[in-house]
Amino acid sequence: MAIQWFPSPAKINLFLHVNGRMENGYHQLQTYFQLLDYGDKLGIEISEGKRLEMSSSLPDVDDNDNLIIKAAKTLQSYARSEKSAIFSIVKKIPMGGGLGGGSSNAATALVALNKLWGLDLSLETLMKIGANIGADVPIFIKGTSGFASGIGDIIRPSAISLKWYLIAKPDVHISTAEVFAAPDLPRNTPTISFDKYTFEDTTNDCQTFVCKRYPEVAKLLQWLVNYAPTRMTGTGACVFSVFDSQDKAQQILNELPKEYAGFICRGTHFSTLHEQIGLVAAT
Repeated sequence: MAIQWFPSPAKINLFLHVNGRMENGYHQLQTYFQLLDYGDKLGIEISEGKRLEMSSSLPDVDDNDNLIIKAAKTLQSYARSEKSAIFSIVKKIPMGGGLGGGSSNAATALVALNKLWGLDLSLETLMKIGANIGADVPIFIKGTSGFASGIGDIIRPSAISLKWYLIAKPDVHISTAEVFAAPDLPRNTPTISFDKYTFEDTTNDCQTFVCKRYPEVAKLLQWLVNYAPTRMTGTGACVFSVFDSQDKAQQILNELPKEYAGFICRGTHFSTLHEQIGLVAAT
């Protein structure tokens, strides 16, 4: 079978509140996952033989640690599939930036293989499989922007006003595990009612911790906040600014200091993957 290509969209966390820590070490969170019209592309070539491999490895990522391969192996085992898959990836989402690139790649692999292997598993089943791979995987399988709680796996789809975003990244890589293991990370933010959500009344509880340890992130935040509402996404290192128009976002991107990598994108209500394969109507 010829290679087929599937979108693997990025996300940002419009806010991230840490409400507590469970006995198993996971954190109770509240957040809004905003899916974006920007992301990677995952190519999949199917044949017989249970072979699962990358056509080329990602820099500094062993294939056995690649979430794409982990997702495919988990699905293959769950469904007892005898099919193979060879994966190609076109990376645009910065690695270690808090945009969910690895989780999105895993989710795209699960959703696409479910179709290509003819498994006919429900999205709910795929979400349960994906939750064992990473906490952010279920939102990409769900395929809708929305509020989330629990460890990020209890998702309430909600279509808020779509905005344009300037997303920029300093030249640092931040470990999510490091951030959530930090003893001085706030873990007692009161829960909010999603019905009363406003951007201004929320925050990212990881931002202060990250800025203390990574001055490059703090410097970027200080530069962007002069132009628009600005916040770190996830555990960083990417920072986003919110705009009502593409032109204004582009204007600020043109002025972004050369030491930062940046791009413009727009929020979407539905995943570009789900639109392509017909799980939702195209918007």
